Amino acid sequence: MTGTSDPPDVPDLSAGLSREEATALRESFAPDEQERIRRTVADLLDLLGKTHTMAVLSAFAFAEGSLRFTDLETELDIAPNTLSTRLRELTDAGLLDREAYDEVPPRVEYTPTAKAESLFPVFAHLHHWAIEHEL
Repeated sequence: MTGTSDPPDVPDLSAGLSREEATALRESFAPDEQERIRRTVADLLDLLGKTHTMAVLSAFAFAEGSLRFTDLETELDIAPNTLSTRLRELTDAGLLDREAYDEVPPRVEYTPTAKAESLFPVFAHLHHWAIEHEL
């Protein structure tokens, strides 16, 4: 099939789609777009599955504004080299903005991007789940 068509309407994340609705939505996209979405989800899950990534993003999800490296290091008890790597990966993925200030001692602050903020409802859902369930 050739020609352009309007993309399907994508419901808000809070819509709570059933499995059938989610499957129908996924199948409503052109095959190349389905592949792009699948690849993006796989890349996101690979990133989120790395040690401490979810903890770092969760800290931003519940923080008011920017966080400094030392704030995260103290709050999360993560080794500096690991935290530095995760922050770099999240920045490279476009989920965090990094701002370095020309001060002594050096100060670096990280701020979630709109892309990261759109993931934050996931953390609310996970916390809600934890209220009702245990592992």
